[in-house]
Amino acid sequence: MSGTRVESSITEGGLIRPMFDLAWPMLVIQFLQVTYNLADTFWLGQLSANAVGALSIAFPLVFLLISVGGGFTTAGSILVAQYTGADSEGSAGRVAGQTLSFVTIVATVLGIVGFLVTADMLALLPADPDTTAQVIPLAGEYMRLIFLGVPFLFGFFVFSSLMRGYGNTRTPMRVMAISVFLNVVLDPFLIFGWGPFPAMGIEGAAIATVFARAVATVIGVYILFQTPSGPTVEFRHLVPDLDIIEKIVRVGVPSATEQSMSALAMITLTAIVASFPPAVVAAFGLGNRLISLVFLPAIGLGRATNTMVGQNLGADKVDRAARSVRIAAIAASTFLIGVAVLAALFPEPIIAVFMRGDTTTGAETIRLGADYMRIRAIEFGFIGVMQVLLGAFRGAGNTKTAMTISIITLWVGRVPAVYYLAFIAGWGATGIWVGMALGHILGAIVAAAWFARGTWKEAIIEGEVGEPTPGPEVEVED
Repeated sequence: MSGTRVESSITEGGLIRPMFDLAWPMLVIQFLQVTYNLADTFWLGQLSANAVGALSIAFPLVFLLISVGGGFTTAGSILVAQYTGADSEGSAGRVAGQTLSFVTIVATVLGIVGFLVTADMLALLPADPDTTAQVIPLAGEYMRLIFLGVPFLFGFFVFSSLMRGYGNTRTPMRVMAISVFLNVVLDPFLIFGWGPFPAMGIEGAAIATVFARAVATVIGVYILFQTPSGPTVEFRHLVPDLDIIEKIVRVGVPSATEQSMSALAMITLTAIVASFPPAVVAAFGLGNRLISLVFLPAIGLGRATNTMVGQNLGADKVDRAARSVRIAAIAASTFLIGVAVLAALFPEPIIAVFMRGDTTTGAETIRLGADYMRIRAIEFGFIGVMQVLLGAFRGAGNTKTAMTISIITLWVGRVPAVYYLAFIAGWGATGIWVGMALGHILGAIVAAAWFARGTWKEAIIEGEVGEPTPGPEVEVED
């Protein structure tokens, strides 16, 4: 897994090549992440539409607790990127170690809390009677097992974020590939009881995910401590340092708030959707998982922008940071407009791959899911712009700006629009689909206006953290 050091090109020379070197492994990582979700969706879709509906209910509730700790992994990535750009390898390593130990503690607490309150969270959803009887119990089974594995879920998140901040995105990609392979292989064996395994249904999907993540976490920790592929982390860096933790918390709290507000918005939307029949719930969950594929290039370029901006601001190269953002935004929006055309023209065949259509609920789910994809295709280009600009704000350490824009996107745009169109305007399921599309359109407009102000162009690091050592050459190739 160790890489070969090459001269840094993130802060020197042309912009397109280093951005591509950072972005394409992140795109692959995100694709592999979606593969996790789609593998579960595919196999559970062969089991029943209710199992797919259970995933769509469980995910935002799980994400609510995970998001609390997720902001601190973002903070670690930002700080590592800026210290690496400033040629402070010792500071980057200490920040990485502190992030790893702090987030592990947070993840353990969150996992225990989530396991204990699963039933209470599900009870808050105002579900349709059929959904309550057929879908909610399955969601509870899935959630409890996932919460028990939260420390392993976070382990890979932390590893990937720290390596991304350092400039190495290829090594996490390879670790993710191993993890996804395990999940995809284990899913049918555990869900349907193939071979020596008992048939565990939706619980089998949860066990496969946790086990595969645990393997990725073990590999990631080994790479951080035993190889030169990332920031130099030593075991003594795990001992709590309140000064560094304070900085991680200060930078991470806005990101945690942003992600928590996103999760609360998804829970609110899920509660709205749960008041509809099971076919609508399943179409919503299946459509969201397929549309998450659209986010892949946008997230890849957004996270590459995060590193490009962080390291260049750390190196005091503000104009170079700004140029990298403009290039990434144009590339992301152009590509996604092309994807939008395909999604609008051929939604039914795409949906049908993941759902059996030989039952009444299955056929209705395919029809509703196709409508959902066709309508949301309108926002795809805006998704590209928004993800890149949010990556720029986070890379600069301006996590409060990213938080504000995300809140506007969800709580001014998406949630009120879905509620109004679905219930007050009487559009039903179509109102949900249209309201979901409006959020990113509003968010991209606000983010572009904020970016144009230029108030984000300032690094947040101040000198060294701990004992300084000679800076590294940033690893962008292996």
